[in-house]
Amino acid sequence: MDIQQQEHYSSFLIEVKERIRSAQYEAMKAVNKEMISLYWDIGKQITSKQEQLGWGKSVVETLSKDLQEEFPGIRGFGVSNLWSMAQFFTEYNKSVILQPSVGEISWTKHLVIMTKCKNEQERQFYILSTKRYGWSKNLLINKIESKNYEKYLTGQANFDKTLPDNIKNQAILAIKDDYVFNFLNLTDEHSEADLEQALIKDIRSFLIEFGADYTFVGNQYKIEIEGEEFFIDVLLYHRKLQALIAVELKIGKFLPEYKGKMEFYLNVLNDTIKLPHENPSIGIIICKSKKGSISKVVFMHKV
Repeated sequence: MDIQQQEHYSSFLIEVKERIRSAQYEAMKAVNKEMISLYWDIGKQITSKQEQLGWGKSVVETLSKDLQEEFPGIRGFGVSNLWSMAQFFTEYNKSVILQPSVGEISWTKHLVIMTKCKNEQERQFYILSTKRYGWSKNLLINKIESKNYEKYLTGQANFDKTLPDNIKNQAILAIKDDYVFNFLNLTDEHSEADLEQALIKDIRSFLIEFGADYTFVGNQYKIEIEGEEFFIDVLLYHRKLQALIAVELKIGKFLPEYKGKMEFYLNVLNDTIKLPHENPSIGIIICKSKKGSISKVVFMHKV
């Protein structure tokens, strides 16, 4: 081959290699989806027989033995794995969140997530993240053990989706990533009520730390829905944003349920307190370590 032909052939070879790799990848995905579907069906049948006929451990042990004798070259039919299939079907079948994602990652990664994560939103997060970023099993374990889901929750802000363009950038600038309360004179062992009272006692320093344009509305601010009373730790107002700012004070690490509670507060504020000309309310959850002066913050805006 002359130089020109060699160049054409090199390009052709690269294209063929890429096509083969693409076909191999698609074949692997198809095989994985079929295997997950098989495990789902086996788990479904085991669960069904248990409910209908009262089958116990001995039947699953016998099934495992018979399947391994019939298919000696195929792994995955051990007793433990059969029970995992039943658990997989039972727990994911009742979840409209998890069902669409069952075929997206490998079985070994499903086992890791199913074993280490009990909350369905947390499971969905790791399934989708594993698919998106191509995490290996070991990397997935590392992400779970390093609380990647909790870090995602405490770092999220949905201003891009929910705030109008004219105040979006102002909101981003108005809300800090961290708040420092060095002016507090608290012992290491203090409660959330102690933290709130100390902040209210020195409300001037509290507002200075939050930044310009914040005004204090009240603490233990009462909101009412269907005759039931609820109390927001601190309610502020931001003049430029023209929005109520609900602040919840927590000691210790962030917990996912804090987000749901805050979203409830924002709903009530928007429906009953916010004035027609004002923008929808914003929530800030401050999680302050008992021994640290730096607090982590999660902020959100009602969709």
